[in-house]
Amino acid sequence: MTAIAKLLVLYTGGTIGMQMTTEGLAPGSGFEARLRAQQALEDPAGLPPWVFQELLPPLDSANMSQSHWLQMAALIRAAVDEQRCDAVLVLHGTDTLAYSAAALSFLLLGLPAPVVLTGSMQPAGAPGSDAWSNLFGAMRALHDGLKTGVHLFFDGALMHGARVTKLRSDAFDAFTVLRRRREGEIAGALLAALDYRQPRQAVNLAVLPLFPGIRASHVRALLASGVRGLLLECYGSGTGPSGDADLLAALREAHADGVVLAAISQCPQGHVEFGVYAAGSQLRDAGLISAGGMTREAALGKLFTLLGAGLGQAEARRWLALDLCGEMAER
Repeated sequence: MTAIAKLLVLYTGGTIGMQMTTEGLAPGSGFEARLRAQQALEDPAGLPPWVFQELLPPLDSANMSQSHWLQMAALIRAAVDEQRCDAVLVLHGTDTLAYSAAALSFLLLGLPAPVVLTGSMQPAGAPGSDAWSNLFGAMRALHDGLKTGVHLFFDGALMHGARVTKLRSDAFDAFTVLRRRREGEIAGALLAALDYRQPRQAVNLAVLPLFPGIRASHVRALLASGVRGLLLECYGSGTGPSGDADLLAALREAHADGVVLAAISQCPQGHVEFGVYAAGSQLRDAGLISAGGMTREAALGKLFTLLGAGLGQAEARRWLALDLCGEMAER
C-alpha cells in the first residue's frame, strides 16, 4: 500500500454521468468538468490528485461487451505502466458493473496498483443521488491505502471485485458479497500467459441455466454457434437431469470437441461439489469441471481470461480449478 500521487479516473458512462434526453436518461460526455466543480465543494481531505480519461462514446453499461473489457484493461495498463498512475478509479454503469469487476480482476492479474470500480443508482446532480458519495468515497478509500487487485466501492462498502453480485435494482445498497463456500486451492506462481501485460482476445462464451425440461437440442444448438466455453448453472451442489442420456451425450460431445464446460450453482449462496449426488457425478463424468463457489460473473470473467489468453482445454480446466485472486478461496 502506497500513497496515491496520481490517480486515473476512467469514465465509461453509466447512470452516474447520465443526463435527460427526449428518449430518457442516456450517458453524457463532459463529466470531468462536473466532477471538478463538485470536488471544489467537497472536503479536500483524503482526495488524491487525479487525471481524467473517457471511454468514447460513453456507454450505458447494458451495452458493455468483451471488447470494452479489453479496452478498459488496456487503458488501465497504460495508465499504470506508461503514465505512472498509482491507482485507477473506473466509473461504470451498475447493470454490468459486477461483470466488469470480475473480468478486470482476471485480466489485470499482477498489476502493481489497485483498481476500484464504482457507479451510482441515481445520476450525479439528481436530488438525493448517491453518485458523489460513491465517487468521493472510492477516492478516499484509495487514498487511505488498498491492496493491489480489483475492488468495488458502493454505498460505503468496499468489496472484492471477483466476489461481488448485484442483488437489487431499486436501492443504494445494490451490491453485496454473498456468503459462498470458498475453499479452493490457491495457485502458486502465475502462469506467464495470465500476466496483465500479455495480449488477450475475444472469446465465444455462453451461459446456460439448467431447468426442468431442458433438452439436448437446446445445448447442441448453442454449441453449434462455435462456443469455446460453456458455463452451466446447475442445481444445488452441481446436479442436473442426469437421467437424460441424450443431454449427457451432448455434453460429452462438446468436451471431446475441446469446449471447456464449467459448472456453478444456481443457488445464491451455493457451490458445486459433484461427488455429493450421483446426478452431479454424471455431469462431472460428461466433462464438466466444478467452479466451486464462484459467482456467475466471476466464472464467466475467468473463462474469458483463460481462453482469451490462448490456453487449451486441459490447461484452462487446470487453472479454472485454482484460485487466482480470491474468487475461490479466502485470502
